[in-house]
Amino acid sequence: MSIQLTPLPLSAKADRVKMAEFGREIKGVDLKNVTPSQFAQIREALYKHEVILFRDIKISPAEQAAFTKAFDPTSNGYGHAFDPSVSEISTRLLQMHGIPGVPEVQLIGHGTVFNHEGVARADLNHPTHKEFHKTVVSPEDEAKGYTRYYRWHIDAAFYDLSPPRVTSLYGAVVPKGIPQIVRYDDGSGDELPVTLGATAFASGNNTFELLPAEYKSLAVRMKIKYAPHLYAWVNNTHAVSSGIAIENEGLEVPLGDLPPWTEEKRKVLSALWKNEVTGKLHFQVHPSIAHELLIDPLPAGANRTGALYPDGAHITDLKTVREILFTIQRPGIASNLVYAHDWQKNDLILFHNRGLMHSVTGALKDDDIRVFHQCNLHGSDDPAPPSVEDIKKYA
Repeated sequence: MSIQLTPLPLSAKADRVKMAEFGREIKGVDLKNVTPSQFAQIREALYKHEVILFRDIKISPAEQAAFTKAFDPTSNGYGHAFDPSVSEISTRLLQMHGIPGVPEVQLIGHGTVFNHEGVARADLNHPTHKEFHKTVVSPEDEAKGYTRYYRWHIDAAFYDLSPPRVTSLYGAVVPKGIPQIVRYDDGSGDELPVTLGATAFASGNNTFELLPAEYKSLAVRMKIKYAPHLYAWVNNTHAVSSGIAIENEGLEVPLGDLPPWTEEKRKVLSALWKNEVTGKLHFQVHPSIAHELLIDPLPAGANRTGALYPDGAHITDLKTVREILFTIQRPGIASNLVYAHDWQKNDLILFHNRGLMHSVTGALKDDDIRVFHQCNLHGSDDPAPPSVEDIKKYA
């Protein structure tokens, strides 16, 4: 039996052309009895549409973990595993509450939760920009409903472990409240109306396709070396107002002061990850934790006119690294290219973690109880880089 695909509702501001294939609701399938044929269709839909939604689903943490693992059957373990830095910084940038018996499924949300899936008590916090941005929305504007993205990111440790292919999010308890307006506050005037606690998604393929030729050439030749123990490294830093970059304040923890790490476990990944179903290229760089850029020279015979770093480069100046990435990534999170999901109770979303970035939005009140189950498994391999043909085409 074929599954049914329905486009997800886009915002009134959405670019209907660039967002035409982004996001689908899947109907006509029982997730407890998925046939091989149906799973093949679901997998294809995930990689083609990047976000897939199952509405009004009852699914246990163990079932969620098994379904998530099916997209990468040889993966083994939570995407952040047991990073020794996590326990030190979980109250600020990464909350971790593993569900007993299913440690790869994390309990996230907001408020104090009792006796949930074997967890006696969990004090959850829905992070807001006020905890991480250098500047914040004024109390007066916040009272009017203005808010921001928290931080744009990819779910991954970027140290030792390969990035997860898929993340699943299940809304067990979803608070309702007055809609809010995400404000970019970067001089662009950009805003996006969102529902309370919406999760925002932006396609890395759109980010790449928006680039002018010289930046596509740069992207296809560029690799990123990530800092070890990402959350510990940026624990003291602040984000820019759009959540797409880190301010250059020199507040990163020195590498020598981080929990123990080894050079060979640091991840060096292509800036472009090739979609394993569509073959499209997605600009996939975690902007908060990029540490160095390694740029290959132009291939022999390539047009050097207007080329950026035609002879290649190894950029270690953090300010320059961030300026280059901001130039590339900021256009890709414009409000007309963002899908902000309006959560309903028992929604299950799966997203292509190797093809997009996402961000928390909004601010919840103390009595807004939110309980979500998140699952991602570190990849069984690294994302595929651009092919030889891709490099010839774009470099």
